[in-house]
Amino acid sequence: MTDIQLVELTVNGERHELAIPPRRTLADVLRHDLGLTGTHVGCEHGICGACTVLVDDAPARACLLFAVQVENAAIRTVESLSGPDGGLSDLQQCFGEHHGLQCGFCTPGFLMLAEGYLAEEPDASREEIREVVASNLCRCTGYQTIVDAVEDCAGRRRAALQSALDSAPQHATQSAPQSAPQSAPQSALDGASA
Repeated sequence: MTDIQLVELTVNGERHELAIPPRRTLADVLRHDLGLTGTHVGCEHGICGACTVLVDDAPARACLLFAVQVENAAIRTVESLSGPDGGLSDLQQCFGEHHGLQCGFCTPGFLMLAEGYLAEEPDASREEIREVVASNLCRCTGYQTIVDAVEDCAGRRRAALQSALDSAPQHATQSAPQSAPQSAPQSALDGASA
């Protein structure tokens, strides 16, 4: 008799209640129970990275995690990258423009790896991006075009952020009367010299 466990998972912002064996991998739950087949299963040993998803915004290998381990986490798959209209995300567009995919099998894993990494390191250098993408395996592209795509996306995101900051309304701090600085209490000054 197989044990079954009730698990609640939040995947791509949606809550799912599942009755699954405790040793069912997250990759199998995503693909077979939730129908999110963008998460690919390659080596099933955590080496290839084809099954990379984001768990609480950090890249993780779905083949190495049991679904019960991520019950209270926010899980994102490659399906979460597209916009509400089904259009491609900026990262997906960059992969297309730079030919960062050929057969496409490893691409969802690279996209999620890059999405998590760029969220954490928006100012990543080309060498840092090269080192990060080396953790996933690609048998077609030779990695150069993947690095180009991630680097271009990072640059576009930085430029968009800078543009938004530049066009944000400036607060009128100069129009408000400025009061004279107050002197600190003597007790605070005494503590500073201790």
